Amino acid sequence: QVELVESGGGLVQAGGSLRLSCAASGRAFVSYAMGWFRQAPGKEREFVAVISWSASSTNYANSAKGRFTISRDNAKNTVTLRMDSLKPEDTAVYYCATARGASSTYTHPHDYKYWGQGTQVIVSS
Repeated sequence: QVELVESGGGLVQAGGSLRLSCAASGRAFVSYAMGWFRQAPGKEREFVAVISWSASSTNYANSAKGRFTISRDNAKNTVTLRMDSLKPEDTAVYYCATARGASSTYTHPHDYKYWGQGTQVIVSS
């Protein structure tokens, strides 16, 4: 069992930055890839970024490439999403999740087993 708690969301102006954190409990954290997803009102949950269990590889949605950076600290059981050059279309609830495997190839919600409660990000224009 893994419990995930996100933090760091908030209101930011377009062009600004936010740093989202996800704290995980449970020894299984270090064995699995970790991902970030987001869901805007009226839209399906979409993939943002994923990092392999060892942090040796990452994968990003096209919308996140060049602006977002995912990282993890297995000693602290945390995964972080650094978001720069934010746009109004980045407004959503952001969720961290634990993948069913260790690699950074998991990009669909059904590839993930445990989810946090989400943190709201609002980007004003």
